[in-house]
Amino acid sequence: MALPFLPGNSPNRQLGKERFHKSQHCDISDGRILVGSGKSGIGGELLPGQKFKPKFSVYPRGQSSDVPAWVAFDKQALSFEAFFQEAVPESHTETHRVRKFKIYFYMEDDTIQVVEPEIKNSGIPQGTFIRRQRVSLPPPDDDQFYNIFHFNINQQMVLHSRTFTLTSCDSFTRDFLTRLGVHLNDSTTVPEDPYSNFREQIEKSRNPLRPYERRDTLKQFLDHDRNVLRFFCLWDDTGSVFGDPRELVLHYYLADDTIEIREVISKIPGRNTVPNFLRRCKLPKHGVSQMKQPGGVADRTVLNVFSSTSQGSRFILDSLKTGSIQEEFYKDSDLIVGKEVNVWGRTVLITDCDNFTKEYYRSKFGIEDFTPVHYKAPPVPKPIRRMPPYNGFGSEEDSLMFCQSLLPKPPQKDFRKFMEKDRCGLESHVLNYRAKMVTSDVIDRDRTFILSFFLTDDSISVFERPKRNSGGFGGKFLERGRVKKPGQELFKSEISEYFTAQDLYVGATLCINNRNFLLLEADEYTLKYMEKHAEEFPKANIGNIISKLRSIPEDQQSEIRKFLTLSDPGNTGFIPYESFRGLLSGLDCGLSEHEILVLGRSFSEPVGPPEVDVGLMLAAAQDFIKKKPFDDIPAMARAFAHQDQHKVGRLSDKEMRTICKAFQLPLPEKLLGDLLSRFSDGDKIDYNAFLAGINWVEYPAPPIKPEDSLKFVFNLTPAVDEAPLKNVNYSSLLKDVFSAPSINADPTTSIS
Repeated sequence: MALPFLPGNSPNRQLGKERFHKSQHCDISDGRILVGSGKSGIGGELLPGQKFKPKFSVYPRGQSSDVPAWVAFDKQALSFEAFFQEAVPESHTETHRVRKFKIYFYMEDDTIQVVEPEIKNSGIPQGTFIRRQRVSLPPPDDDQFYNIFHFNINQQMVLHSRTFTLTSCDSFTRDFLTRLGVHLNDSTTVPEDPYSNFREQIEKSRNPLRPYERRDTLKQFLDHDRNVLRFFCLWDDTGSVFGDPRELVLHYYLADDTIEIREVISKIPGRNTVPNFLRRCKLPKHGVSQMKQPGGVADRTVLNVFSSTSQGSRFILDSLKTGSIQEEFYKDSDLIVGKEVNVWGRTVLITDCDNFTKEYYRSKFGIEDFTPVHYKAPPVPKPIRRMPPYNGFGSEEDSLMFCQSLLPKPPQKDFRKFMEKDRCGLESHVLNYRAKMVTSDVIDRDRTFILSFFLTDDSISVFERPKRNSGGFGGKFLERGRVKKPGQELFKSEISEYFTAQDLYVGATLCINNRNFLLLEADEYTLKYMEKHAEEFPKANIGNIISKLRSIPEDQQSEIRKFLTLSDPGNTGFIPYESFRGLLSGLDCGLSEHEILVLGRSFSEPVGPPEVDVGLMLAAAQDFIKKKPFDDIPAMARAFAHQDQHKVGRLSDKEMRTICKAFQLPLPEKLLGDLLSRFSDGDKIDYNAFLAGINWVEYPAPPIKPEDSLKFVFNLTPAVDEAPLKNVNYSSLLKDVFSAPSINADPTTSIS
């Protein structure tokens, strides 16, 4: 019953509207303006005669991710198995055919592709049945397209007037639809095609009169190409005249089961030799007596059916193979270490094989015993070649080269060591020590020497420091060269031993040319180099030193702790290095002077660079300015005053450096920085005092020595005479070595 035509009861949506605008109804296609039938009205309302056509599938909706569908589902498709039954009205042998298809649904754009797998001799063009496209639903819903929810198993789909029955799907499709909440039906089977069964029966019933005998060797070639088994063999030919044992190498090619044998030719065989003992071929197992004439062995027998001089001849192959001869050849299963192989009447014994062959037999046949056959007598030991003793002419290495060959060569030097230990930048690879002569002579006892050890060739040079009013000139005491260790015989066959870098350390005594030298100190580079390469220098290995301290008895440990604690009444944790050195030297802990020094350096208090006298710095600065000469000091004073806007007599460090660089003040960078830091008062520098200090005309400084000026140019390190250590952190030493709980604990208590 219709409702009365009253306001609110009418289904007309335009009732109550006041604005009836229309949207742009035109669209641009191929550069032309056409009427777009898919354009909706304002606000998305459909115009009269329009139907709603969804542009995209209901999935994905983009609720969980902002990634578009063509990115989220790229290269992902749902796969279904399907079929349809096609009638064949013009054939008397069949009424219909069942054709199988694969249906792919691409989720990125809701396109469908139907592909028919190709079948041999089907007589039907197969392949892509429906190109990838969006397929509309059957009428009356032909204005819509198939989406993901239209697919299910064991149901029919109409695609372009073809009714397909979906039978199954793959595992990915099943899991994907299940996660979407689609209830999948059970899989069904494809009905049998009567024509396909008929063709299959015809092919099975065929029995060719001349069956094709296929011998497929391609698979064996592809699987085992370049794979060769190698065996070491022996042929004992001592029974013949002038015969001797011969060593052979047997190669078995797995690609075609052929064998090749090569002879191991000695340096002086005494006979004519050939490279191949047996060319590559299949090796039969029979002997020489069973060999057939050429042409007597054939796989098949040829029957002469008809032969005529006028009409020709006819031949066929014997299908019963009455004349075929089955010949046995050696296979890989016949070649085992310890067995014999008949090589055309010669008995060859397999003695050993290589690792690849062992692994092959272990994996294929399960053989584990590969004990080689020993047939060689043990080698005769070579007589000891004694060298004649050194005769005193030249070096020992040079004299030894004359005894090793008729054409002597110079001794070969260690070039790799030379390249690694040669001078490279600041790495000089030269170890310098300060030494004194151990003698009872009062004059020689006060002489000071610099002993240098060159790591490139293990050579040593000794230089004596000149000493004022000593009566000596100083200079070179020993030319650079290798030094032999004392106590060795001069004329002997063995090479003499020379001093190495490990023999030199602080506290060591070296006998050089019958003079004993005691190494007192080493420079900073030498100590750092030895500590850096502690694996080469045991005396500088802190791990070995700590192990020695930990191995001393308990009473000595308690004595050490007591002495260290009493030497520090203020409980600062530091004691002078000399007290520390005297303690370890007096307790006889088994540590050398160098080991005590390394231990003190490891637990030492960091010491800054020594302070330089301001007067010396100003004298050096005036010396540099005087040598140029530099006369722009008044101009620099005016520049400083102009830069000082507040007229306080002080400028910042940056402003001072800028003006000095602008006037090209001839001072080294380090010296200029030190002078500016000395005249600074907080963050400002008194430029008047700075100019007065470097003014060599009005305020000349006393002259200085050239070596004092070089200190500011090359930033030289302190001399080797200066003490490298001052204080030692004994609290950290006790904690690391003796596991002391605290420096304030009772030193007489036992150590846990």
